[in-house]
Amino acid sequence: MVYSPASFSEKNIKFSKSRAPKFNSKKILFSPTNSFCINSTQTLFIFQAQIPKIKTLISPIAFKFFQFFENQSKMPAYPEEPLLAPNPDRFCMFPIQYPQIWEMYKKAEASFWTAEEVDLSQDVRHWENLTPDEKHFISHVLAFFAASDGIVLENLAGRFMKEVQVAEARAFYGFQIAIENIHSEMYSLLLETYIKDPVEKNRLFHAIETVPCVAKKAEWALRWIDGTESFAERLVAFACVEGIFFSGSFCAIFWLKKRGLMPGLTFSNELISRDEGLHCDFACLLYTLMRKKLSEERVKGIVRDAVDIEREFVCDALPCALVGMNGDLMSQYIEFVADRLLGALGYGKIYNVQNPFDWMELISLQGKTNFFEKRVGEYQKASVMSSINGDGGTHVFKMDEDF
Repeated sequence: MVYSPASFSEKNIKFSKSRAPKFNSKKILFSPTNSFCINSTQTLFIFQAQIPKIKTLISPIAFKFFQFFENQSKMPAYPEEPLLAPNPDRFCMFPIQYPQIWEMYKKAEASFWTAEEVDLSQDVRHWENLTPDEKHFISHVLAFFAASDGIVLENLAGRFMKEVQVAEARAFYGFQIAIENIHSEMYSLLLETYIKDPVEKNRLFHAIETVPCVAKKAEWALRWIDGTESFAERLVAFACVEGIFFSGSFCAIFWLKKRGLMPGLTFSNELISRDEGLHCDFACLLYTLMRKKLSEERVKGIVRDAVDIEREFVCDALPCALVGMNGDLMSQYIEFVADRLLGALGYGKIYNVQNPFDWMELISLQGKTNFFEKRVGEYQKASVMSSINGDGGTHVFKMDEDF
């Protein structure tokens, strides 16, 4: 059988399970006319060794066919890790293998929100009354956030969703992808609302290329997506992205809330910080379920890198003093967050510091906002968590709630 490049057209090439061509890599003969002979005695997988030579000879249709098998050979295999080992049952959600992962997914589902729920009508007036330093700080923090969610999305879709083989973990990642899109939309909407100068707006929307302090944080995160490090290392790194890289900026925006400024921005910050906290907790949960853990030295090295970059970002390059915060206390707060992350991963502390901002603890407490005036950041969709909490089907109206 002789195939020439012309024969690999979309019209002529048809493959099926029963009639798939088989190739013998040892009997491929290249003729001067760039055609080649194929003896169908071995499986197509043996043909992978010849793919680099054939790429230049075949049409795009055929190339995509061969590329599929080439990519399959590059997919990492982790047979010793149940979360990552090939799983033929990954396409069906039930039966649940990991109840704690499923509970995380249901928490994410119960906390769903959209950008349309955030009222920005008062923010425009507040923005006009901010100082130039405050405007500079807020706009650049939003520029980083708008880009960073896209980086997290790329990692989820390009790496983690393909590697994790447990259905309930994939369900969480699928929902995380959806909510990260909403975060990105929200941050972009905030920039669109506050920044009126089209040149400045364009610069902030492309902050990864135009703002050095944002670029440095983005580059650190991006290198883990394309890197050859183990899944465990990349899992810890992105726990740092969502747990440490966002911490200083979240804290600064909550400081604005404490001062009664920018209600739309601060409310969206409540919702997003809650989501990112859940995403970070999920990464820590997956890590604790892995059999082969990293050395404490390796994990602490990754965390230290993230702390140094975040500290430089929010204390030096884009100093929190611009919004009236103490840089030394902010640095201590970032260290406190890093120690807390290490504890969740199962390791000892590095910095051994206390939380310098007592008011930040209030963020984790139940909100007392009048629900009919504004949706509180702790709101969960009705009944979604009932199956987890064990009260499914039992809805009792009570009047003893302490408001």
